[in-house]
Amino acid sequence: MRLTSQLASPPFVPNKSESMTTLNRSTCRRLQKLPQITSVWEGDRRTIVAGMPVVDEQGNELEVPSEGQGECIIWVDGSEGMVRSMDMVAPEIGLEAVVRTLLRAIEYPQGQAKPALPQKIVVRDREIQFYLRGVLQDLDIAIDYVPNLPLIDRLFRELQSEFITRPPKLPPQYAQGLLSKARNIWQASPWDILAEYQVLSIELNRWDVSTLYVSVMGMLGEEYGILLYRSLDSLKQFRAGILAHDSIEKLEEAFLKQDCLFLTFELSDESELADDDESSWELGSLPFSEINHNFGTLHPLEGLRSIIYEEEALVMYVALEALGRFIKSSRQKITVEQFPALNNRYNITLPPVSPGIAKRTTQETPQTDAEQAAQKVQVKVATLPNIAAELFEMVSSVMEADSDEDSDEDSDEWDLPLLRKDLIPDNSLSRICVVSWEGIEQLRKTAYFYQAAPKQIPAVGDGLPVVIVQTSKPKAKALIQNLRTAEGLEGIGFNPGEDLYSDKSFDLGIFQTGDGDLYLFEEFEFSSVHTADRQKWDDRCKKTKGYCGLIIAMGMKGASKGNPQLKDMLALFEVRSLSEQELGLGVLQRMP
Repeated sequence: MRLTSQLASPPFVPNKSESMTTLNRSTCRRLQKLPQITSVWEGDRRTIVAGMPVVDEQGNELEVPSEGQGECIIWVDGSEGMVRSMDMVAPEIGLEAVVRTLLRAIEYPQGQAKPALPQKIVVRDREIQFYLRGVLQDLDIAIDYVPNLPLIDRLFRELQSEFITRPPKLPPQYAQGLLSKARNIWQASPWDILAEYQVLSIELNRWDVSTLYVSVMGMLGEEYGILLYRSLDSLKQFRAGILAHDSIEKLEEAFLKQDCLFLTFELSDESELADDDESSWELGSLPFSEINHNFGTLHPLEGLRSIIYEEEALVMYVALEALGRFIKSSRQKITVEQFPALNNRYNITLPPVSPGIAKRTTQETPQTDAEQAAQKVQVKVATLPNIAAELFEMVSSVMEADSDEDSDEDSDEWDLPLLRKDLIPDNSLSRICVVSWEGIEQLRKTAYFYQAAPKQIPAVGDGLPVVIVQTSKPKAKALIQNLRTAEGLEGIGFNPGEDLYSDKSFDLGIFQTGDGDLYLFEEFEFSSVHTADRQKWDDRCKKTKGYCGLIIAMGMKGASKGNPQLKDMLALFEVRSLSEQELGLGVLQRMP
């Protein structure tokens, strides 16, 4: 068993005003059927300081409440010398929690113990003793008070000693500094401009590290973090590994073979959003106060380690500071499509370091007297366009292969094999409508991505006819990137379709991309409402000389869902309106 805790000197004192709750009769009858063993169990409730991990016998870490401290409830079989159950609760939780944990010890004990009733229970708290006597009076269990609980006391002393010898996750002298760097990185949002394959280099030439290779996670909104690879080969091998394998075992093997330091971000357990459906919020749009940050390291021989030692902490401190400065100075020069060769040098002031590390720093890279006096190091950050192109080619090859497979699978849906369905994200909302010319003009200036029409669109009528596709922010950005990869959007059209089995007719909304592929974005069942919308679409397209638009919007919760505002619209594509004759598909039939 592994457990870490902090003893509390005073015993738990319950709320005197709480009323007695008794067991249901059916529960008593169920418990009475269990065998009663000649064992004496010890039970207690002890204070645990927040931040100290508590791990049960199965290796599961119990969550310590964040409000300064929590209470650990533990039941031990004194005769067998084993923990039967353990739980964490907030200090204000009443004595019912002690009973709940005891009932688990009786019916569902940890480890190899079998369900059973004890012959006797001893506790060191009078209030708990009296409470248990009332609740368990029908179970024929003796409940006594003793001033000391030797087995539990010994367990907690040993485990407290274990905690004292266990190093902290971050060296104390760097903890605040690294927290500040993590906050700066989150607020800088490098994933807004850098895809994972757009690699940067950070030249340190100190602390046994020559160059770090930086991969930024988060552009697709799935995982957010900074990976600092100690070698370029490790980065390439990992990217190749995850692209080549789809089994959990192979992906885990590729993950553990990485040689890198990392900083990752996730939703804080304390956030009010923790219990909500993940589709109702977007991690990247949350403030840092809602975020947990995690530092760690991966190595093929060490595996995953969440404890960072002094030299590693110093490397991350300097690297993250340099990365933050580079993102700030280069934000206007880098996009997903534009990744030019850039480099900058930064003088970074070090936090206080131990004498041994300070001496090694000057030995590895000689410094001027001024640098030594100021405790500064010079770091070079640069983009690696050639590496980015190489990694992007790896991704593109896999995506093309997957698209071919998806296309083959989808060809059974409609009778035209070229009509694909793998562009629009699942659970998206699509509709046709109009956006005023004032709104279109504003979008042209403020949209995350804008594809202009080849010719100027006449601003006549009530606005530009558009298709709006609304999804979550991460999926919206992924859709924009997929359209970029497909050489942009060429046109939007509608084509008739019919289901011979249900005798229903459809108006199929179709996107044509720049590479010539056709994608189904929506099946509109014919109705009076849709017929009126289509007539307005056709009339407006005539006024705009055959031009229309696609707007990709985010916001799948609250008032924005189904009604995106300008602030929710991330992309505007101005394209041609395609007629049925230009599509040349004829009436499509749904296939079984």
